[in-house]
Amino acid sequence: MAKQWQQTGKKTVIVNASISGNTALQGLERLPELLKQHNPKWVLIELGANDGLRGFPIQNIEQHLQQSITLVKQANAQPLLMQIRVSPNYGKRYTEAFAKIYPALSELNQIPLLPFFMEHVAIKPEWMQDDGLHPNQSAQPFIADWMSNQLSAYINHF
Repeated sequence: MAKQWQQTGKKTVIVNASISGNTALQGLERLPELLKQHNPKWVLIELGANDGLRGFPIQNIEQHLQQSITLVKQANAQPLLMQIRVSPNYGKRYTEAFAKIYPALSELNQIPLLPFFMEHVAIKPEWMQDDGLHPNQSAQPFIADWMSNQLSAYINHF
């Protein structure tokens, strides 16, 4: 996606600060230094999936995401929140409670909520790794285009 945006000739810098396996708490712990280092205008918060996979308490996940949103706002940046979903094998109560975290935080903080990109990827077995959880290399062009389209609605880079 960064290459796509750079080809427009605009000076948009995209920093992918994600670390595979990070929980919402781990992302929160790294956030102050990242905000200081990069001084962003926008921050996409796409955390919580690993918390859900581990069955962490809903309240803890929500609290860590809220703290991240607050830090981003305090840094005078605009947070964007991505909806995350977990597998239904965690039970209806947990799955539904988990899914409700994101719209609730979006509404509470008056910030954009982006749809969960994996809903478009996971339906294509050829785009998934053998674990059935993570997209493979074949899915990356779709993900880059999809993310670019979603983010372009909020970030004026053209």
